[in-house]
Amino acid sequence: MSKEFRHIIRIADTDLDGTLKVSHALSRIKGIGMSLANAILRKVGIDPNVRLGYLPEERVKKIEEIIKSPLGHGIPSWMLNRAKSPEAGEGLHFVGSDLILRTKMDVDLMKQIKSWRGYRHAYGLKVRGQKTRTTGRAGRAVGVKKKEQPSKGK
Repeated sequence: MSKEFRHIIRIADTDLDGTLKVSHALSRIKGIGMSLANAILRKVGIDPNVRLGYLPEERVKKIEEIIKSPLGHGIPSWMLNRAKSPEAGEGLHFVGSDLILRTKMDVDLMKQIKSWRGYRHAYGLKVRGQKTRTTGRAGRAVGVKKKEQPSKGK
């Protein structure tokens, strides 16, 4: 561990707080959860309870390298957020803005091919089979009538 402390460390185009434990700091990156963060730390050989600000630059580079290609470093394919990509035909893992862009592209494709999920996305309805009779309403309550108050003093 290095003696100098850095308050902000940039990993995978995300600024991370150096005062956090390494596992929690990595989970702040969009697309990396606690399970994947702990698997990455096991591969690098870092204690998950160490503060991120104390990590030497070589370890940070190694973490970034594993995030870029997790399959090449022995991370199992079931931990990836895109286990079998239709375009590549293999497991991919997206983080940060790439994940946001890829999700938006997937939704746009569903809308374009007019699948059921695409239709639900396009009309702003629930997509995953939830009930819509009483929940998910925007604005005022529907189907509820307020009783008229009798006037006082007249």
